[in-house]
Amino acid sequence: MSDHQQPIVLKAELLLDSRSMLGEGAIWNHKTQELYWVDIEAQLLHWFDPLTSTNQTAHFGQKISAVIPGTDDTLLLALKDGVYSYEKLTGLLRRLLSNPENRTSGNRFNDGKCDPSGRLWLGTMGASRSAALYRIDADLSIHRMETGITTSNGIAWSDDKKTMYYIDTSVHKVVAYSYDDKTGRISTPYDAITIPEDMGKPDGCSLDAEGMIWIALWGGYAVGRWDPRTGVLRCRVEVPAKNVTSCAFGGENLDTLYITTARTSTSEAELLQCPYSGGMFTVKPGVKGIPANHFIKRTK
Repeated sequence: MSDHQQPIVLKAELLLDSRSMLGEGAIWNHKTQELYWVDIEAQLLHWFDPLTSTNQTAHFGQKISAVIPGTDDTLLLALKDGVYSYEKLTGLLRRLLSNPENRTSGNRFNDGKCDPSGRLWLGTMGASRSAALYRIDADLSIHRMETGITTSNGIAWSDDKKTMYYIDTSVHKVVAYSYDDKTGRISTPYDAITIPEDMGKPDGCSLDAEGMIWIALWGGYAVGRWDPRTGVLRCRVEVPAKNVTSCAFGGENLDTLYITTARTSTSEAELLQCPYSGGMFTVKPGVKGIPANHFIKRTK
């Protein structure tokens, strides 16, 4: 495809009519073959088994914005006031560290993912340029990596472990950083992709095996596949929901793209037009994803 060709257009299909107020944070656990995701406003963790088509939930007393698989049967959860470990089988919830901005600004955690070495990167959101991006290491030490953020969202790493991609929704861009996997340091940021305002706002993202970035478009009724080397849109997945929030490759062969959506910030007229807003959607785009990184906690 040349840079002047029109992007391929695909259509997503409804998987779960979950009516989430703010579905977010889709991530596939390749060890358990389950899809995890959250409803931030309803304070719910979801996990879906595609083999049995069963979806289970757990409710928490505060907003939950991200879920990250650990190296064992535990999950890491980003709640409003901190990062917790959670055991699905027992329901045991244990706080590992506090949100460094909760008491000062009231900012909450938002999206987060693990890098190739198993460090957790987790951003916050709040008033204009008051939020930040943090790196949490195996010993649970926390490091502020970026400041001046408004709405920290999608984050991903290239397969060669040399580039980190990061989205602050408010600036309509994907920023690429030189990434050092040994130290976890980032440097020399540049704008890799600019999202036109009429396409919506960039939210969560996922990389495929060809190095392309799939970006959920809040207000855009779609997920887009961009080439980060050229900034060109290659594919557009139409989603019957206005606010598309995250996407993740999953399934046994990592060839299904799971897409979360939201009902919040949607008018009554828009809900009549798109009654399955807040649902989970899927599409098979003809490319495969790469396995999600798990958090690797240092053992004593």
